[in-house]
Amino acid sequence: MSTYVIHPLVVGINQTDQGIMTYQKGYGKRIFLPIYVFYLEGGEQKILVDTGMEEFMVPPGAEEQTGLRIMEFEEALDTVGLKPEDVDIVVQTHLHNDHCENTYKCTNAKVYVQQAELDFFKTPHPIDHRYYSDLLDESDVVTVEGDTEIVPGVRVIFTPGHTPGGQSVAVETKDGTAIITGFCCNQENFPTVGPVVTPGVHTDAIKAYESAQRVKEMADIIIPIHDIGVGLRGLIPS
Repeated sequence: MSTYVIHPLVVGINQTDQGIMTYQKGYGKRIFLPIYVFYLEGGEQKILVDTGMEEFMVPPGAEEQTGLRIMEFEEALDTVGLKPEDVDIVVQTHLHNDHCENTYKCTNAKVYVQQAELDFFKTPHPIDHRYYSDLLDESDVVTVEGDTEIVPGVRVIFTPGHTPGGQSVAVETKDGTAIITGFCCNQENFPTVGPVVTPGVHTDAIKAYESAQRVKEMADIIIPIHDIGVGLRGLIPS
């Protein structure tokens, strides 16, 4: 089985409230929210997890305060020796716009999406306004249902709740199984002791809690998808 090194690439950043990440906790605490593309290096195919935002404004002082390098998509890929057309596979954790705005640039990639997420993307509920119908070319989409191996060493884990069809990505590394969460969270969702904290934005709070708890129990390395510390590590495992 292939083992991988994960490159977290920052392709956007927002300022928001910690309560957006942690349900009923952290309200009033302002945080930076990095938006990542994850490049999985180590197998025969060039794999990205999510593609981030295409157009964004960097809040003043964000790079200085976080220590992160915030790049356009093409610049970020260039740091790992790739162009968008080199990408073979894009695994979409979910289809909110800040996770898939650059997917159309990966013209040779197959795009892996949970069937439940694609169904919701086509007819989203008004409660969730972040599904933009022009962001996905269905001719490139490979749908999966539930836990599925994508390639040896990379599999998706069905983790609904934040969205109806969220999927986390389990990646085999030299230090064990790293899991990129398929739901928006940061390190505050995963306290060292005790149960997880439910993601603050969800379509189903109970499923969101159960999905986060499942990731915590399965992972040797948890990669919360919006945590600043993820980007500061540079490589995972470091």
